[in-house]
Amino acid sequence: MALTVGTIAPNFTTTDDTGKTVSLSNFQGKVVVLYFYPKDDTPGCTKQAQSFRDNYEQYQDKEIVVFGVSRDDQGSHAQFKEKY
Repeated sequence: MALTVGTIAPNFTTTDDTGKTVSLSNFQGKVVVLYFYPKDDTPGCTKQAQSFRDNYEQYQDKEIVVFGVSRDDQGSHAQFKEKY
C-alpha cells in the first residue's frame, strides 16, 4: 500500500526491539514519523537511524514519536540499537 506524505497511516500492531507490543493507535493525536528501511546495520540505513538518534531530543521537544520499521527480527533490532 503506497501512502503519500500527510496521509493517515492505517493502524498496525507489532513488537519493538524488546518484544513489547506497540500499536499505532496508541499514539492517536500525536505526530508520528514512520520511516522504513531495508535492513539493520547497512551503511545507508545506519546513517538514517543515526540522524534520528542524533536529533531525537528535537523530536521529543515537539512530542513527535519516531518509529523505524524493517523486516529484520527482534534480535537484529536489539543488536543494531546496542551497537549504535
